Amino acid sequence: MLFGLIFAFSFPLYFLDHQNSTAALASWLGSKLQRDPDLVARLLFAFAAVLLIVAALFRTWASSYLRAEVVYAAEVKTDSLVADGPYRMVRNPLYFANVVMVIAMGAMMSRTGFLLAVLAMLVFSYRLILREEAELQASQGEQYEGYRKAVPRLWPALWPRIASAGRQARWADGFKAESWYWGFAAALLAFAITLKLTLFFGILAASLVMFWVSSVVLQKKSNSKA
Repeated sequence: MLFGLIFAFSFPLYFLDHQNSTAALASWLGSKLQRDPDLVARLLFAFAAVLLIVAALFRTWASSYLRAEVVYAAEVKTDSLVADGPYRMVRNPLYFANVVMVIAMGAMMSRTGFLLAVLAMLVFSYRLILREEAELQASQGEQYEGYRKAVPRLWPALWPRIASAGRQARWADGFKAESWYWGFAAALLAFAITLKLTLFFGILAASLVMFWVSSVVLQKKSNSKA
């Protein structure tokens, strides 16, 4: 719900700030580089789409080492410590991908909306991270302490900080868990190609519905197993 509210409050801020963040940046860059601002804006939208695809791939990689029930659980899961794949470079790859995603999606927001969305996502992510770290420390003890000291919290290292545990990625499960996230990428890519807002918001809305439905289904499945 909080995830959706970040977008629900950020996008409508055009009523306070009418200037699109990408258009404002394109205008500034165009004057500096002596290039057509419209062309610069198209390139910036394309860059944002590529950035979101990279974030989706990174999040899918992280999800491929977890069960979907763990990724979307309402409560903190501390049964085991996953320290393989992207978790060797950053302790919270899912939240890192969310921050990159909101930066990319900010290309469609006003300047004020962009700043609010990024700030809100950072606060939201750090709030969850601190809570999860406390519970992992309590349940995993020295094992987690060693991992915490070796691997960065949110911003990935350029190379793995710990040895591989030998766990194999389950990419099919990762793509299944993150199908809604790829919908976000598809929405931004579709706009970058067509410049049609209706297409962007249509795909985005469908992705958010998919996110909500999958979360509810997974939560019910987790409760039934319990």
